[in-house]
Amino acid sequence: MTLSRVTDVRFARSGDVHVAYRVVGEGPIDLVYAQGAFTHLEIYWELPAFRRYCERLAEFTRLILFDKRGMGMSDRVPGATTLEERMDDVRAVMDAVGSERAAVMGESEGGPLAMLFAAAHPERTAALILQGAEVRERTDDEWPWGEDTEEEFESAMASLPERWGKGLGIDWVAPSVAGQQWARAFWARLQVHSSTPGAAEAFMRMAFDIDVRHVAPAINVPTLIVHARGEKVCHVENARFLSRTIPRARYVELPGEDHVPWFAPNDTLAEIREFLTGQRETATPDRVLATVLFTDLVGSTARASELGDRRWRDLLEQHHRTLRRELERFGGRELDTAGDGFFATFDGPARAIRCARSIVEAVAPLGLEVRAGLHTGEVELLDDKVAGIAVNIGARIAARAAAGEVLVSGTVKDLVAGSGISFADRGVAELKGVPGEWRLYAVNQRGS
Repeated sequence: MTLSRVTDVRFARSGDVHVAYRVVGEGPIDLVYAQGAFTHLEIYWELPAFRRYCERLAEFTRLILFDKRGMGMSDRVPGATTLEERMDDVRAVMDAVGSERAAVMGESEGGPLAMLFAAAHPERTAALILQGAEVRERTDDEWPWGEDTEEEFESAMASLPERWGKGLGIDWVAPSVAGQQWARAFWARLQVHSSTPGAAEAFMRMAFDIDVRHVAPAINVPTLIVHARGEKVCHVENARFLSRTIPRARYVELPGEDHVPWFAPNDTLAEIREFLTGQRETATPDRVLATVLFTDLVGSTARASELGDRRWRDLLEQHHRTLRRELERFGGRELDTAGDGFFATFDGPARAIRCARSIVEAVAPLGLEVRAGLHTGEVELLDDKVAGIAVNIGARIAARAAAGEVLVSGTVKDLVAGSGISFADRGVAELKGVPGEWRLYAVNQRGS
């Protein structure tokens, strides 16, 4: 399983402002991704669905992500910023990464920014992609497809400080996952890290006044418009208007209610890939050899009871940051996070073992104990997930590991011969739901 190259967050100078950006992949086509209203490069990267969406885009592009000025990891600025200023920021980021010409993808409120950039700078815009893009947020007799009337907007602004940081927006942004506690918690964390309530209000007031109906006819670059028919944030008539107004635009209307495509991305990714490359199907095989890693916190229930909900949440957040740091360090790909356990894959078993061992050591100063299980086998790539008997075996092995132990299958042990990693034989075991008997080995600690 090939992992996309991901740079650390870096900063481009745009006038007096530093704009945070990162690059994913090394594909032949540069793609600048202008996201919706509120972003934070590091917080978003912790969301497995978003990260996998970016990795799949990076299979055929060099993906360029950035935080708009005033939010996320970019410099905070007083008040709101204009589309023209943020257009300058896009140019600054492109210059910083050495991109002379790029496809520009605008999502949600990022749509007007992408449209203006494409219209004003066709020499630097190879193509335009609009996904769930807005035309005008204000609803009135002239434009009945906005988000709010003037009265509704002012009411929302009055209550914004008390709602900010509670993650309520996920109900509209991604109804498909809105009922999940982790989704609400993620959106709440994104809000408080991306912006303060005051800065958020200034930005939202600026966005409420944007109207790009006059910009659309002036766009003269190849354009793809993708929109979910039943989405809750940006009415589908926004996309239908753009399809009628942007010359020679290709319009694809998809089923669904999510404003963002990350949680069910296949159709959107297929359209983008075909638009940019002429090929609809991914080059990624549907079955690959991978090493699966499962980790689990030992005694988490008792520890949570001892600390109380708030302190336990803080400790669990430190645990998650620690594991993600080690996964990135050793080239692991996080696929799922359920409660206090992680599921990740690696393209090599030795890296997976070293990562698991480092995780055990890294969480110890937090007063936590982790157990880990590893197995190498052929896995199936189903949509945006990894499945197959190898995954089940890895999970069962992890369940048999002791606190602080990294337990592996005989397959893993055999594949790392000559690596200098040593093992202790833990005998033969039957794994629930898995046929046959399996010989298991515990990875010896460093120096053992």
